[in-house]
Amino acid sequence: MTSTATNPATSSTSATRSAGLDFLPGRWISGWDPEDTGQWRDGGAAIAGRNLRWSIFAEFLGFVVWQLWSIVVVALPGAGFSFTVTQTFWLISIPSLVGATLRFPYTFMVPRFGGRNWTVVSALLLLIPATGLAICVSNPHTPFPVMLAVAALAGLGGGNFASSMANITSFYPQREKGWALGLNAAGGNLGAAVAQFAVPIVITLGAGATLGLPFAGLIWIPLILVAAIGAWFRMDNLTSATADVKASLAALRYPELWLMALLYIGTFGSFIGFSGVFPKLIADQFPAFSAFPLGGATLSLAFVGALVGSLARPLGGRLADRFGGSSITIAAFAVMALGAIGVILTLPLGDFRLFLGFFLLLFVASGAGNGATYRMIPTLFALRSGTGDGHTASGDVPAQRAGAAALGIVSAIGAYGGFVIPQALGLSKSATGGYAAGLGWFVAAYVLLLAVTVAVHLRGRRRGVRI
Repeated sequence: MTSTATNPATSSTSATRSAGLDFLPGRWISGWDPEDTGQWRDGGAAIAGRNLRWSIFAEFLGFVVWQLWSIVVVALPGAGFSFTVTQTFWLISIPSLVGATLRFPYTFMVPRFGGRNWTVVSALLLLIPATGLAICVSNPHTPFPVMLAVAALAGLGGGNFASSMANITSFYPQREKGWALGLNAAGGNLGAAVAQFAVPIVITLGAGATLGLPFAGLIWIPLILVAAIGAWFRMDNLTSATADVKASLAALRYPELWLMALLYIGTFGSFIGFSGVFPKLIADQFPAFSAFPLGGATLSLAFVGALVGSLARPLGGRLADRFGGSSITIAAFAVMALGAIGVILTLPLGDFRLFLGFFLLLFVASGAGNGATYRMIPTLFALRSGTGDGHTASGDVPAQRAGAAALGIVSAIGAYGGFVIPQALGLSKSATGGYAAGLGWFVAAYVLLLAVTVAVHLRGRRRGVRI
């Protein structure tokens, strides 16, 4: 299949054409094979890198929108809104519920419409929750059901992760997938930290809280448009990208998938759940430290949690490459349990520095656990096939397909932790007047997940492999 159409964004058109690539109308590329070292060297790597950069930017904005309500709810009382504890935690958690659910269909959008095309569409969809937030927070009399519906729309940003990862995995060879997907994931996760850093500053630059709150959504609109326009002109669609629905359905029958989904709820679910609730916890427990003056604006330290957790994710993946995913995940759950216990013991003391320190420990461990847990998935599916150890060899083709399908499904299920954690802490606050009970439930969950991971680790030891 050939065409005289050229890709205007590619400087090495003649080289890549000779390497077997055809550039078709609509920025479709035919003949893409990243495992072909000649094609990769003669322009393929440059094309993949360009698509990765714009994918990261679009996914980053998805995470920003996904986490907007986590910081906006803290400012609602000062703007004249009166919501109960339960209602407040629903506003925090509903974006995660919707985002996790959207990850299932979003996984199959790239093969259906093309990676470039879907990145444009998914970016433009972010305009809806950003604009909706600006409208509803400008009026303190906005009914709670309306607020909840608009907060649910922020889940569109959570779905972007699945389509972005599905798109980038098609561009890179197996030897570089870990690096590329790690950058893509970390760049997206940083959106949570940036949202929680920028929004408190922006909303206090207005003449009063009510006037400033709409800017929490409005400031991202120009960047969303840049992402959509950039994706339109700089990204590409691959004719070779396919949706392996059969492999996805087959993966659902494997106990390994459900095991890893459980562990990923504990790691990524903790990261996204605590990221969403951290600003509210600081405001409730340490109101004097919930905001710091920064010129004429206000700075919240809540962003530091999401920041260190995001930066720890690639480190967890790198350590898992060396020592095995189960070993690092065991350490992550142990540290997470200790961090949660430290927070519980700190609450009665009223010491913000200890509270922040233990919570940051929890964030770092959950972030590192994200990367390590993800590393375990292909290992377990390769072991099931009996054709590879999963750590140094990926197994046969069916094992690779099942493992790839499991990555998308596990990422979707794990994101439900972003709903469970705020709901559990909201229940604890309503029932006991504090958060210690809810944190105690998480300690018990981490100990249980630690035991499960130890069992998986020992299984690998008995077979002479690192899981």
